[in-house]
Amino acid sequence: MPTIHERAVVHPSACVEEGASLAADVVVGAFAFVGAEVELEEGVEVGPHASLIGRTRIGPHSQVFPHACLGGAPQDREFSGESTRLEVGARTVIREHVTINVGTPRGGGCTRLGEDNFVMNGAHIGHDCQIGDHTIIASFCGLGGHTQVDDHAVLGAYTGLHQYARVGESVMVAGGAKVSQDVPPFTMVAGDRARLVGLNSVGLRRRGFPAKTRSEIKHAFHLIFQSKLRLEEALARVDQEIGAAPEVERLVSFLRKTERGFCR
Repeated sequence: MPTIHERAVVHPSACVEEGASLAADVVVGAFAFVGAEVELEEGVEVGPHASLIGRTRIGPHSQVFPHACLGGAPQDREFSGESTRLEVGARTVIREHVTINVGTPRGGGCTRLGEDNFVMNGAHIGHDCQIGDHTIIASFCGLGGHTQVDDHAVLGAYTGLHQYARVGESVMVAGGAKVSQDVPPFTMVAGDRARLVGLNSVGLRRRGFPAKTRSEIKHAFHLIFQSKLRLEEALARVDQEIGAAPEVERLVSFLRKTERGFCR
């Protein structure tokens, strides 16, 4: 028998397989399917006709809307049924027809979403993706395998993210962008292929950064992307002129770790 807390509510038409675990106040809607290796933490809501399969854990008070399919096998020809997993953090909203696959052995074995994320209808998050906290992934985005989206990033509708590409924190990606290179933190990009269009000043204010921090980020942005200095010269100037501001340090570290190049 599945492990179902006495305060969980499962619709009579839903299928919860033996081995599944449902915590207190979980709600499973009509005709939903919860597989044998699925773990639903406290307060999770699963809408009608949603399918949760594979080694999938959904964090507390998350919502899975109708017809979403979570925990399916990776769309990877090399995958041969290994035991990999999907982990979704607390208070994450996953809307209708979203698909999210488990990881692969060569990608670390886990597709992971952090807390307080909002994934809109029809989006696809491929195997081994690593999504931070407080992100928005709008309708019909497609995230290729092994991609990374950092905290507070926003991907506009129909964004395409190439395998292994990274999107830095507090980035705004315009709708319909095709992202084949890394997107530096705190920036805005648009187009096919995506190019830098400015600093995400609105996002920085909404995130609550003080004026001094916003000014430091703006100065670093100017040195790196607008001064026409070579990258290492620009980064050296950033170190000299701004010092140890943590947000700027994260920007510099992101750029130094790039393997695909980054949007300019």
